[in-house]
Amino acid sequence: MSATKLIVGNWKMNGLLADSKARAQQLGSAVAATKDAVFDMVLCPPATMIGAVIDVLAGSSVQCGGQDCHTEPSGAYTGNISAAMLKDMGCTHVIVGHSERRQYHAETNSLIAAKAAAAHAAGLVAIICVGETDAERTAGQADSVVAAQLAESIPLSATSENTAVAYEPVWAIGTGKTASADDIRQMHAHIRAKVSEKVTSGGAQIKLLYGGSVKAANAAEILHIAHVDGVLVGGASLAADDFIAIAKASAG
Repeated sequence: MSATKLIVGNWKMNGLLADSKARAQQLGSAVAATKDAVFDMVLCPPATMIGAVIDVLAGSSVQCGGQDCHTEPSGAYTGNISAAMLKDMGCTHVIVGHSERRQYHAETNSLIAAKAAAAHAAGLVAIICVGETDAERTAGQADSVVAAQLAESIPLSATSENTAVAYEPVWAIGTGKTASADDIRQMHAHIRAKVSEKVTSGGAQIKLLYGGSVKAANAAEILHIAHVDGVLVGGASLAADDFIAIAKASAG
């Protein structure tokens, strides 16, 4: 397990300028006041707020990332944002292949691999998301589905420096079902083995994040499970107090 946890806040399509700036300011100040922090924090706001959030975080150790990027660095792709544009704004990371992108935008593994490769080419860390649905888990296909996603979504350009993998059990997001510590432990061990096979140089050092309904109440347990090197947090990242509590749970 990595000693320094990666704590990523995915704000999704939430917030306006004023509250986003205020939240970023509060988190930046809280992280600065945290002694002997054993975590790195990345905020991923909506695209319209990235510039303002980066300005607020200037001088802070908190980093900023995008929620998605296009496969191409530029071109006639109305409404899209390239990895190069995110890098130019000051981003360090970008999420690709989030379960919501896979579901609502029909994103394939090959498209996600191309987006991750574009992120790498631009100098960004790609946070590649994988995870099975309720139907797939019920059918006993969880391991094979995630293995296929890893094999096909991680590009050849992946290294331990430019890639993280986030496991999102889709069946445990907004369904009332909860992934147990054993569920997380088993899947993260499986992911570690598959990532190490896929990325032969440094695969064992790629950070593996857990991303299924992480809250302040369960963060400490989750963050100390083997092969959990951080968390990808959705709703709880919109409340600064809750999100910093999750980050601080890395200690101990």
